[in-house]
Amino acid sequence: MAEVTRDEMVGLVRAMGPAMRERAVKYDLEASFPHENFADFRANGLLSVSIPSRYGGMGASYADYVRVSEEVGRHCGATGLTFNMHNATMLWCGQVSDLLDMTPEQRERHEETRTAMYRGVVERGDIHSQPFSEGLAPGATAGVATKAVPVDGGWLVTGRKIFASLSGAATFYNVTCQVPGEDEIRLLGVPSDGQGVEIVDDWDPLGMRGTVSRTLLMKDVFVPHSNEWMPAGMYNQAANRYPWLFLSLCPSYLGLTGGIIDATRLYLRGEMPGQVAGSRRDHPIKQVGWAQMQLQHEQSRAMMYRAVDEATIDPSEDDLVRGWAAAITVMEHAAAVASLSIKVCGGQSMQKNLPLERMYRDARLGSTMLPWSAEVCTERLGRARLFD
Repeated sequence: MAEVTRDEMVGLVRAMGPAMRERAVKYDLEASFPHENFADFRANGLLSVSIPSRYGGMGASYADYVRVSEEVGRHCGATGLTFNMHNATMLWCGQVSDLLDMTPEQRERHEETRTAMYRGVVERGDIHSQPFSEGLAPGATAGVATKAVPVDGGWLVTGRKIFASLSGAATFYNVTCQVPGEDEIRLLGVPSDGQGVEIVDDWDPLGMRGTVSRTLLMKDVFVPHSNEWMPAGMYNQAANRYPWLFLSLCPSYLGLTGGIIDATRLYLRGEMPGQVAGSRRDHPIKQVGWAQMQLQHEQSRAMMYRAVDEATIDPSEDDLVRGWAAAITVMEHAAAVASLSIKVCGGQSMQKNLPLERMYRDARLGSTMLPWSAEVCTERLGRARLFD
């Protein structure tokens, strides 16, 4: 595939916008996966947006992807989060892996592995999930309980991942795990149809219901060597030397904030479908709330864009402070803007025939998203520059 510009990538998502907004109502009501949106991603090539063009993808950089993901989240927050889980693996194995130190043998092997993985996405439409959480530790590199026992041709993987987004929809569950006796974390692609894979627990959360993030259980699931998406030790190196991908959840919430802005604007102009009241844009008190919403949205965008556009390998403490501050700002402002929108739009906003009630619930969850949750980032900011 030829290189596609950032504006063209975002334009493909924007063209899907009306359909995604309409479908979001059903996904939220049913807590069902956005299969139709992913079918559209597959049809217009967006499943391969973060795959380099030499492998048949669109060639988006991380900075490009952030703008694409933001546009997805603007129309459907849950689709934005699930879209990110897929693309995170594409970026770990592509742009990020190219920055890491590998031996010639590791580089050659990785090239073979990712070529085959990317081919599966481009040609077959494979969907990758990336469930890391186990409920044991707040970090992504603090060790995991999921074990990979070496056997002929690969490993037998046993473990449990909570909040496994794309449950029942993914082709591969890309899990972090450890071989007993090793310190390195491995990133292995567990086939969703593998013997010993089970999806359990109900899924009836407050918000982001369309992610279908049920619990993934694995019991002696065979994973071939060809499904080790990064060479042993490379995930540890990537997480420590290029932690910026831990910001990749933020664009979904930044886009959601933009969707709340869009909906509130329509309400104040008296143009929201299903709205009973007329225009409210002449009310000074509502103009104050509207001004505050725009201010917080622009602050979030500015901080997120700067953190990503200036992201480099081996960040300094000052660089990390900027990233942690961006994560907190985007996630906290999403909830704050949603609250302001409810206040500005009044009683109508609680009705499920209008989108703000769903967006409000979705926005409440951003600050809890690991590994760079608001709590984790606040803790790190509280220590930054105070200790050597």
